[in-house]
Amino acid sequence: MGLIEVNQERCTRCGICTDVCPTRVLAMSENGPEAIAPEVCIACGHCVAVCPHQALDNKKAPLNKQIALAEFPALPAQKAQLFLRSRRSIRKYKERSVPREQLLQLIEIARFAPTASNGQGVSYIIIENKELIEKLIEVVIEWMESQISVHWSFLLHVKAYREDKKDTIFRGAPHIILATANKDFSRGRENTVFALTYLELYATTLGLGSCWAGLFEICAFSGYKPLLELLNIPEGKEITGTVMVGYPQYKYQRLVDRNPLDVTWL
Repeated sequence: MGLIEVNQERCTRCGICTDVCPTRVLAMSENGPEAIAPEVCIACGHCVAVCPHQALDNKKAPLNKQIALAEFPALPAQKAQLFLRSRRSIRKYKERSVPREQLLQLIEIARFAPTASNGQGVSYIIIENKELIEKLIEVVIEWMESQISVHWSFLLHVKAYREDKKDTIFRGAPHIILATANKDFSRGRENTVFALTYLELYATTLGLGSCWAGLFEICAFSGYKPLLELLNIPEGKEITGTVMVGYPQYKYQRLVDRNPLDVTWL
């Protein structure tokens, strides 16, 4: 088939598929929807997913790979609010490994996050080797030591590690999840933020905690060679995001407030 295939017996020419197409690939004709610009299809799957009669198939987003919904699975507003507000950045973890199947569940849900123009393009590296994590901490601390004259705040982290062996880089997390993308992919970081946010929210449903590894990211984004070589990041790839994952050592008992809402109506 070409880009799309229409079941003439099922198609009612309602025009919903053409209406939701974000790149105007489809136009309605007397025979139903037609792909007038197949080369700009971004494989979002809207046209297939929205059709109320299963009359449309798209080569880039096949009908047989979509899951039928009896109803939209929305959470009650109050439950959704509590769920979103209860997420915390976890900086203290149990000394317990997370099963691989659960780690895979996290990145499996991450790949369904929205991305700019459905560009996706994010790959993942899961670190479970404790010796490698220790080496990464050491490398980041070494880099921080070389940057103290510019970033004086690094001194606190260096002292905590050198004098007390306190890990403020990964906070004792048993697992690190790295996101990577091609260097020439302009939306790698933005897409990663969406994906890892999905991962963080889903982690709580598995009894897991997570936190963005900001200090590690600063070092990685600087292009520090010893770190990139330790991880064997390919020449054409770059790290676009990092989160720590593990079982939280403590349970939070209350929801924390934020700054008052600041909004302007025009």
